[in-house]
Amino acid sequence: MNKCDKKQPEGGLLHSDLWAAFLRAEGKEVVSGNDFFAVKQSVPLFGDYLYTPRFAPNNEQEIKELLALGKENNVPWIRIDVATERQLQQLEHVEYLQLRQAPHNMQPKENLIIDITVSEEEILAQMKSKTRYNTRLAKKKDVAIHYVTKSDEDFQQVFDLFFAMVEQTATRKGVQFHPKEHYQKMFDALPEESIALFAAEHGGGVFIAANIVTFYNGTATYLHGATADTHRNLMAPFALQWSAIRTAKEKGCSYYDLGGVFPESEDAGKAGITRFKKGFAPKEEFTTSQGSYDIILSPVKYKSYRLLQKMKR
Repeated sequence: MNKCDKKQPEGGLLHSDLWAAFLRAEGKEVVSGNDFFAVKQSVPLFGDYLYTPRFAPNNEQEIKELLALGKENNVPWIRIDVATERQLQQLEHVEYLQLRQAPHNMQPKENLIIDITVSEEEILAQMKSKTRYNTRLAKKKDVAIHYVTKSDEDFQQVFDLFFAMVEQTATRKGVQFHPKEHYQKMFDALPEESIALFAAEHGGGVFIAANIVTFYNGTATYLHGATADTHRNLMAPFALQWSAIRTAKEKGCSYYDLGGVFPESEDAGKAGITRFKKGFAPKEEFTTSQGSYDIILSPVKYKSYRLLQKMKR
């Protein structure tokens, strides 16, 4: 694992060849430019548009290549994720580019990414006292963390338990998660050294929580997590994150990305997620992007699409 000098969400994984391979394995149509890829997304009544995860063109040549790819695939718009304000200003000053903020962001605008090049003692000291206490409490309560990769003999068993907890979490919180095949294809497509399950076990055989963590370009990223309906007082999610941070350090990572946070959200669930993650690095500033924008290729179709979106809301 190479050191990463640049703090960026997922270490750039979502715009890598590895991620493109995963999307193809999942059955999605992926088209490629010289230095980027785009995945076809379908909208009822309007057909396909192109989306480039965590990518926006940085110069005019990339812009022209992106537009050419859109026209080649006959799509009415191309959705991009704009990382910085400077990048957005550059795009807005391109005269021939019709740019509009997308109706929703495809990726979180804010990620909490912590520097893990310091010692474990320093990382612990930076945590909120309650987070540090809960992390240690899980160990005292006999919660053991297993690092499981796809070549391990017990992988499928642990993976099946993980998805059972995904279903429990979805029912408990009243939200919808990805189907099982989504997570399975992720493990199938990504190299073993790039993805792992961290599973929390209690009492010698009862799995009570699990996380999926990726390792790419010097950044470890918490992608997905789930908990069982029982033993929630044992604070397993705290122990899972701490174990992943320690493993990331062992692999030579510079950063640990706790994933999306929602500091402005009034939704109780999103506020809880933000509070949990912020406990690991309360003084760390969020890594903020500009969100998703659409490059319009067919103004008539795009106007109709946005009108329909507005009516649905």
